[in-house]
Amino acid sequence: MSEGALSPIVVEGRNCWRIERADKARMIVDAADYYALLRDLMAGAKQRILLIGWDFDPRIPLCPDEKGRGEALGHYLLRLAHDTPGRDIDILRWNFGGLKQFFSPAIVTMIARWKLTRAISFRMDSAHPLGCSHHQKVAVFDDHLAVCGGIDVSSRRWDTRDHPDGDGHRTDPDGKSYMPWHDSTMILAGPVGNALAELGNERWQRATKKPLREIEGDGENWPDDLEPDFFGVDVAISRTRAEYDGYEEIREIEQLYLDMIAAAKRFIYFENQYFTSARIAAAIAERLNEDDAPEFVIVMPKTADGWLEQMAMDAARVQLVREIAKAKHGDRLRVYVPHTAGGEPIYVHAKTAIVDDRMIRVGSANMNNRSMGLDSECDVTIDAALSANTGVEPTIRRLRESLIAEHLGVEPVMVGRGFEASGSLIDTIEGLRSGEGRSLELLDLVKPGPFDEYIAEHELLDPESPDAMFDAIPERGMRKNWHKGRAWIRRIRGR
Repeated sequence: MSEGALSPIVVEGRNCWRIERADKARMIVDAADYYALLRDLMAGAKQRILLIGWDFDPRIPLCPDEKGRGEALGHYLLRLAHDTPGRDIDILRWNFGGLKQFFSPAIVTMIARWKLTRAISFRMDSAHPLGCSHHQKVAVFDDHLAVCGGIDVSSRRWDTRDHPDGDGHRTDPDGKSYMPWHDSTMILAGPVGNALAELGNERWQRATKKPLREIEGDGENWPDDLEPDFFGVDVAISRTRAEYDGYEEIREIEQLYLDMIAAAKRFIYFENQYFTSARIAAAIAERLNEDDAPEFVIVMPKTADGWLEQMAMDAARVQLVREIAKAKHGDRLRVYVPHTAGGEPIYVHAKTAIVDDRMIRVGSANMNNRSMGLDSECDVTIDAALSANTGVEPTIRRLRESLIAEHLGVEPVMVGRGFEASGSLIDTIEGLRSGEGRSLELLDLVKPGPFDEYIAEHELLDPESPDAMFDAIPERGMRKNWHKGRAWIRRIRGR
């Protein structure tokens, strides 16, 4: 390797499971585009549609009208099963998350109809430790084309990149409007799709004790009207899996987060739902104690979704950001929350990271403890330092500019010009933030109340492993993981 050449951040067996070729790949931002694409991908599959997720709501329309109505997903799948009876439609969802669905007669009726349809296999996945969730969001078509990311096929997710105020399309199956929603995923074709099919088959076998039917993928089935972002790139697949029933614990995702932070030279741009991992926060703080520290920008929701999540996640986030601010260059961390032109918060559900425009990562893993060692997760990463990926940096830069522009309500070219002029991601955003229209605002770091602070400090609702759920309170907590994160980053940075 020549002097000054990049070293790959992704390393098989360390922070990823496999590195496989993607003949084509594209990032999909927000569920309006993904759901329309998903509808076409399912129609185009010849032998199998495999859907693995945290949730599936059969009542939602994939292409809603201005009142949020349209053909429901459940009816669409029944129609696909009738039109092509030899094609398998296999659906696997987390069991506990599905319990709420049994309170909806419409959902129960649709699932019963699925059960009576030979081509459709719907299963609830309970193969996990107590308190764990299956959080992966993977779809595979004919074992060749796959989607992996953060978008659930569920209610209250559909939105466009414009996030207009009062959009009637954002009406859930119960007739209630919901807040704007930002999300991301990635579509990939080629051997990496085969690998994600293997991951899906393993999940299916663990849950059902039976393998999926063997098929032979027919090769190229990329949608004709979908322009790829990447051609012929190597993609790393990283996972989290808790130890259970003879299966070893996997913490590739946590390791990749730490390795990204250690490798960053100029900046890391994050979009994430949560920020409660003390190890990740401590690693960022250690980098910010260096003389030539990189910048860290995190775009997040203003508050977590649900009162229990707010209690556990919002307080921990504030505590960690306050602690990082004490670093030598603590001002090089900025946490922003997006809002619409009318001032309504936009919920950030995406799990995206971009390092120095040389690496992009999209997946299901949040920056919380659960995603590091308890919940099942899957992320995909394109690293420019891999030999097959030479020259992808301009594409990654374009994707970053597009994401930031979406939040600021400006054109991507303005983000590019701002960064070119300043060399600073933070200065670019600050120069484009506006008091009018869709934009970003700084996270309010109001100190949490004593009860919320206690829950956050001891990670009572955000454990990092099945064992941690039952540890005595003195043996667990944010401070313990903070010190582990600092020690790790010091070792790898040689300090």
